Amino acid sequence: MLRTTASRVLDDNDRDEVLALLDIDPVGNVFVASRVRSVGLNPARLGGQMWGFGPRGGLTSLCYAGANLVPVNAGTDAVYAFAERARKQGRRCSSIVGPADAVEVLWERLEPHWGAARAIRWAQPLMVATEPSPLPADPLVRRVRPDEFDILLPACVAMFTEEVGVSPELGDGGALYRSRVAELIRIGRSYARIEGGRVVFKAEIGAVTPHACQIQGVWVHPDLRGRGHAVSGMAAVVKHALDYFAPVVSLYVNDYNAPARAAYRRAGFVEVGTFMSVLF
Repeated sequence: MLRTTASRVLDDNDRDEVLALLDIDPVGNVFVASRVRSVGLNPARLGGQMWGFGPRGGLTSLCYAGANLVPVNAGTDAVYAFAERARKQGRRCSSIVGPADAVEVLWERLEPHWGAARAIRWAQPLMVATEPSPLPADPLVRRVRPDEFDILLPACVAMFTEEVGVSPELGDGGALYRSRVAELIRIGRSYARIEGGRVVFKAEIGAVTPHACQIQGVWVHPDLRGRGHAVSGMAAVVKHALDYFAPVVSLYVNDYNAPARAAYRRAGFVEVGTFMSVLF
C-alpha cells in the first residue's frame, strides 16, 4: 500500500486555489466548479465538504464530498487519501462520479467497506459542443415557465427513474428533487417542448461557470421517440446555452445508450473523455 499524505477539509480561505485547480479542466470539473463559484467552500452552503490533497499553496487534487463523491485531478496517492477519509466517515453520498480512471480506483478502495453498489456505469462518454448544431433547432423548445412546474415534474421524475433506476420521490417524498426542478425553472435553465399539456422533449442546464455548462436530464416522451425530437431539441438547447451561458456545452451519457449517443453526435457533440458512476 502506498504511503500518502492525508487529505484535509478545505474552507473559504482555499477558494482561489481551488478554483484555479478546477479551471485546469473546466469541462470535466464544471459541476464542482459551479458549486464553488456559487456558494464557496463553507460546508453548510456547499452541501458537503471539499477535501484537498496537498498543502495550502500546493494543492494538487480535490474531492467534493456531498450528495455525490467527485474526485478532481486525482492521481493514485490522492485517490488513496480520499478513499481513506471516505472510509472513516462512512458512506453519505448517493453516487461516486467523475473521471473513470480516478473513480475506478476510488471504488476499488471503498467497495470492501461500503458494500456492493446498486449499479455501476463503467464508461460514460463525456461530450462537448462549442458551436451551434449543424442541424435545425426545434423552434418549439423554450424555457419552461414557473406556472408549468406541474406539467414538467412528471417528465423529470420519469427521466430520473429511467436513468438512475430508482424514483427521486423515495426517501423525503421527493421534496428535495421538486425543489431542484423548481429552482432550475426559476433561474431559466429548464427547457422543454410542451404540447397540449404534455412534455415532448426536455433538458436542463444543471451546472454553469464562465467557461462551460453541462446539460442534464435529457428526455423524450416514450410515445414520441424515434422521430428526431432529441436531435432538434438538443440543437435548440445548445444554441441557448452558447448564447446565454458559456462557450462550451457538455454532457455525459452511458456508453450503452447508442440512440442517445447518436443523437448527441448529430446535434454537434464530440467525445472528449470518459466518466464513470457508481450508484447506491
